[in-house]
Amino acid sequence: MSDFAARWSGRTNWTREVAAPMRAFLTTEAGSSGVLAAAILAALAWANLAPGSYDALWHTELSFAFGGHEFGLELQEWINSGLMTLFFLVVGLEARREFDLGDLRDRSRFVLPVIAGVAGMVTPVVIYLAFNHGGPGAHGWGVAMSTDTALALGLLALVGRGVPDRVRVFLLTVFVVDDLIALLVIAVVYSENISLLPLVIAVAAFAAVLIAALLKFRHPSIYVALGIVTWAALLTSGVDPVVAGLAIGLTASAYSPGRDELEQATGLFRLFREQPTPELARTATVGLTSTLSPNARLQHFYHPWTSYLIVPLFGLANAGVTIDAGFLSRAFSSPITLGIIAGYVVGKPLAVIATSSALARFSGGRIRPLVGWAGVAGSGTIAGIGFTVSLLIATLAFDGPELAEAKVGLLSAVVLSSAITWVVFRLARMLSPMRKAKALLGDVDQLVDLIDPVDPTRDHIRGPETASVTLVEYGDFECPYCGLAEPVVRDLLHDDDLRYVWRHLPLTDVHPHAQLAAEASEAAAAQGRFWEMHDLLLANQEDLLPKDLMAYAEQVGLDPQRFHDDVKRHVAAARVAQDVESADLSGVSGTPTFFINGQRHYGAYDVPTLTTAIKTARARAAIKTDDSGPLFRRRRAPAGLDEPA
Repeated sequence: MSDFAARWSGRTNWTREVAAPMRAFLTTEAGSSGVLAAAILAALAWANLAPGSYDALWHTELSFAFGGHEFGLELQEWINSGLMTLFFLVVGLEARREFDLGDLRDRSRFVLPVIAGVAGMVTPVVIYLAFNHGGPGAHGWGVAMSTDTALALGLLALVGRGVPDRVRVFLLTVFVVDDLIALLVIAVVYSENISLLPLVIAVAAFAAVLIAALLKFRHPSIYVALGIVTWAALLTSGVDPVVAGLAIGLTASAYSPGRDELEQATGLFRLFREQPTPELARTATVGLTSTLSPNARLQHFYHPWTSYLIVPLFGLANAGVTIDAGFLSRAFSSPITLGIIAGYVVGKPLAVIATSSALARFSGGRIRPLVGWAGVAGSGTIAGIGFTVSLLIATLAFDGPELAEAKVGLLSAVVLSSAITWVVFRLARMLSPMRKAKALLGDVDQLVDLIDPVDPTRDHIRGPETASVTLVEYGDFECPYCGLAEPVVRDLLHDDDLRYVWRHLPLTDVHPHAQLAAEASEAAAAQGRFWEMHDLLLANQEDLLPKDLMAYAEQVGLDPQRFHDDVKRHVAAARVAQDVESADLSGVSGTPTFFINGQRHYGAYDVPTLTTAIKTARARAAIKTDDSGPLFRRRRAPAGLDEPA
């Protein structure tokens, strides 16, 4: 038996599980919107209860002196032009992530977001200028064009409760170009007295950032130093320096960790485990961190800070406006206020809906939104929320009473757009289940992440072959998280319209018995007992030695000698390797990893989360079948769209 055990070894490549950036982004934005809303209300209360102290604080000058030079800005300017640079850094990071890993990696899907995003900016500007043509407010046309994506996502979670993630992703995708164009407008239109030499220095420093990124320099101090030089040079040149954040964010590539790098990181950790010295601790830490993309590392660090501190601080410093009956009367008769409200509340949804409809019609359906009509309409109405970038432009374009009127217009648009969005999704929920599913989800095929489709002739399947939803799990019999997921899967299998597929991904660099267990399960499959062995292995993850496996073989009624010989000769090694290869092709980076109808499931794998995702997948599958077809008649109405996805 010792020789038998010695030969039961193998090596399987593995990549570490990472959280879905898009899901993390949506979660952070939704949570931080409450903090921003509280900051806005606090600013309004402060400005009305103690207007003198409010203005005095934010106009306090903070300066630094070194040598014979002094550099100073007002506190409000430090926030608007300094800290907000980090906010636009995150905007650039998310835009780049969408290009590298998100829906926009399919470049054909970039057409609608670009055109709809541009139309969603131009239309409100035209409406605003119609109110202010020839008047003193005409110069502030940029205030009416930009959607505050963060606040819009947060309020969408509140007023559109139960809206699928696909709608939120559509909103983010369409308006990912919004902030990019808005920043160009700030740089070109709202920058004054531009000095050429500092601008040249800024361009040179940014070029150095690009070179460092291309050469894959990993030391963060290089990018920090070059970023500060770029920011300071732009500030000195007269161009709003927040542009630097966006530009640098776009240079940070996004990718999934590579298998070779992750295995090297595992080796570094093992060295530290064997000899826990400070030097090896630092080496292991650097090795682990370097497996993540620059985009992921920067987002992980900056996104919570910008969402929960910087943007709310910006709102607190800029949203305060003294309100009384006389002022409100003047404001709501002002072309600035009315132009902003009409531009956002009317212009944004009109542009998004009309553009999406026109593109679908003129392209013969080849270019369509990734959601249904309610998703498009709701995205357009909630896009009427413009605050962060719009308020930043307002502070550049206006001052005094005009700035106060612009603030009232922006705040009014937030309230009205939220209310209209609630009505849109309320109407969608009143539809029949199938119509509701179509209205929210649409019928566009989603990108398929599972490269190797399920093959009934070779895959291990539980559940009916005719099920409308297929759940594929890449698992490891020694992985404790797979053990935690097993009762969840069993609970899900009570659904008679779900089929479940297990594929192997033994992580032998961290689980030394995983390859042995995988081959043992395949040896059991050769005798028609795969699922019985599968269940025993996951129920006894700490007992996977050869003697344990032989006991399990006898327990499930296998021929012991045949089982012994098959595993000893690694008969199933090639079969396990095929699953590992399919995992690599599909970008699987750890266990357990789930795919639902070919799309990778990110996030938690508890019963409520997976159940909601399965219900959404079933609704999408039902859309593909005619309403009178057997699928719709056989199943009850697609459920789950009224639950948070």
